[in-house]
Amino acid sequence: KSDKNRLALFLLYFFLGFLGVHKFYQGKVGLGVVYLLTMGFCGIGLFVDFFVILLGNPTDSLGRKIEW
Repeated sequence: KSDKNRLALFLLYFFLGFLGVHKFYQGKVGLGVVYLLTMGFCGIGLFVDFFVILLGNPTDSLGRKIEW
């Protein structure tokens, strides 16, 4: 289990997702930089992340599950 919180992850995604802040929070710095430079893969990555955060099993950089 990760020490990160899924609610915080969702709020970062909702307000600053196009900048990749939620990826930096997860510890996935490489993806965060890519999201920052491409505005969330032109929205496609943001669309996928919405469902992963709400319905899937998001993980941190060590592969630990982020829970509510």
